[in-house]
Amino acid sequence: MDPVSLRERSDIRPITLFLCGDVMTGRGIDQVLPHPSNPRLHEPYVQSALEYVEMAESANGRILKPVDFSYVWGDAAEELIRVGPAARIVNLETSITTCEDYDSKGINYRMHPANTPCLAAAKIDCCVLANNHVLDWGRSGLKETLASLRAAGMKTVGAGLNLAEAINPAVIEIGDNARVLGFAVCTEDSGIHSDWAATDQEPGVALLPDLSDRTAEWLTERVRGMKGNDDLAVLSIHWGGNWGYGVPQEQQRFAHKVLDLGAVDVIHGHSSHHPKGIEVYRDKPILYGCGDFLNDYEGIAGYEEYRSHLVLMYFVSLDAATGRLLALDMTPFEIKRFRLHNAGGQDAHWLRNMLHREGRQFGTQVTLSAESRLTLQWR
Repeated sequence: MDPVSLRERSDIRPITLFLCGDVMTGRGIDQVLPHPSNPRLHEPYVQSALEYVEMAESANGRILKPVDFSYVWGDAAEELIRVGPAARIVNLETSITTCEDYDSKGINYRMHPANTPCLAAAKIDCCVLANNHVLDWGRSGLKETLASLRAAGMKTVGAGLNLAEAINPAVIEIGDNARVLGFAVCTEDSGIHSDWAATDQEPGVALLPDLSDRTAEWLTERVRGMKGNDDLAVLSIHWGGNWGYGVPQEQQRFAHKVLDLGAVDVIHGHSSHHPKGIEVYRDKPILYGCGDFLNDYEGIAGYEEYRSHLVLMYFVSLDAATGRLLALDMTPFEIKRFRLHNAGGQDAHWLRNMLHREGRQFGTQVTLSAESRLTLQWR
């Protein structure tokens, strides 16, 4: 498939979406922003979020804090301006709250509500909340997270004050009567407690019972019931473990079933701390794992072979009329001092080789441009 020639055809109107993996602006990152939370943590080995700042500074140099709200986006902000995507969707793995009602799960992420402008600085349209950190500070923390994001003008999906709100899509208007509908769900194997599930009476996340055909059919019927002729549908799903390139058969089977049913245009998967292989099925992209995009892991030892400090912006271009994938371009960055920096040539080459290797089983390849940008090729 030649994505360039597809984009140049006059009968195709491309719509480009920005997607990325886990945005974790809590803990250490929250501490360098203008309004840090109480740094006290409830982790087995680290008692203060300031320790994550110290580790990052030991690894990569001093952070002149407080930083401004746009600081964390670094070079990625210019890339967003260059590409100009019609919609910007991130998986926000951070509770936004001052609540002290922490869940005793060992790791708790939160950002102070007064730091919410750091997300607005990148003009994020929609924050996916169906993940394993949004209830780190209880249901009260979730309620404040929802209120903080909505007050800042951002849409939320995948969690809500009740089940109906959690499973309803985020609707992003993109002009000419067209919309992007963002749906978001999650699975227990990504570290989500079953009691985090939203109910008719309780706030929570949109937790799938399994990845069966029956669940795929139920989910697709919800998408079909909301989707108009001029709409594009993104299904964001938080699934699987943090490390490892393997894609479980049940994930691939579920993704194929959803796309076979014909309502979803993009599957936006995340939970892995590093990017995973990409598949194109029925001319629709399946991002099995987008990797982290922003985190405070600098200086933490372990899993170095995955090079999780190297992250990707995904720019998915679709035909507005059919939802068919036209191009998938990726821009690599390196997290350093809690900020996104353009990845160097060797790092971009490493990412290209990894995606090329892991995509082989799916029939995808990746090319690297002279500007260190990556482009997916598929057949």
